[in-house]
Amino acid sequence: MTVYTETARFDTGRALTETEMRRIAPSIFAVTAHESRSERFMPIPTIEVLRGLIREGFMPVGAKQSRSRTEGKADFTKHLIRMRRVDYGKIYNVGDTVCEILLKNANDGTSAYELMAGLFRIRCLNSLVTQTGTIDAIKVRHSGDVQAKVIEGTYRVLGEAERTLAAPQDWATMRLNRDEKDILADAAHVLRFGDTEGEVKTPIKADRLLVPRRHDDRDNDLWTVWNVVQENAIKGGLRGVGRDDLGRPRRVSSRAVNGIDQDIKLNKALWLLGERMAALKS
Repeated sequence: MTVYTETARFDTGRALTETEMRRIAPSIFAVTAHESRSERFMPIPTIEVLRGLIREGFMPVGAKQSRSRTEGKADFTKHLIRMRRVDYGKIYNVGDTVCEILLKNANDGTSAYELMAGLFRIRCLNSLVTQTGTIDAIKVRHSGDVQAKVIEGTYRVLGEAERTLAAPQDWATMRLNRDEKDILADAAHVLRFGDTEGEVKTPIKADRLLVPRRHDDRDNDLWTVWNVVQENAIKGGLRGVGRDDLGRPRRVSSRAVNGIDQDIKLNKALWLLGERMAALKS
């Protein structure tokens, strides 16, 4: 299940209805905790937070839910919702960037409640999650006075989301030379393919991350290069030639990053990488 549903498009964009969300990710509607949780576990009903964000002008445009092999957990497990301000009269252009709110939660103990600011780039329909102290600070555990923490964190992220929109304009003015592009690709290569020790064993080379998937992305500014690297790292499909156990050539292709936590973790790390490069260039 992808978080990019047909409603997330900008040419026919509209909000998801609660009926659609219940079909795509039923755990959004859990108002109690799963039976495996103790009395100290305080459920955070996602649908209640969602309705509050809708009152603030943010509408759900995409949703996904993790699979659960445990019987009865499907209605409580981890889910992710994309929200943005939907302006039905606005005309979007290729290359535009809009801010979104990403909401992650679970009421079976598999995830804390987390609200993040994100950016959506219309050109290639990819996403990123910004890495800042404010966003990390609103991760809420399912214990204590969760309602007050959720309300406070929501308003902090709403402000942070608007601030992130300055990045595309700033990064687009910074030109990268070949060495700088290689540095960005090498670091992203380790983030995507490295093991816990940082060792990379895949035959897929780092420079494959720099190959644009469309003509409009053949530019050398930081914003364009970063998006090419990010899209290649997340979407997969990068090819390389390795060796099997008998030493024979074997073609390999990278897989797309589909897991909710893996997607967010990689996006955060890539964003931080872009911020560091921007700081050096400025």
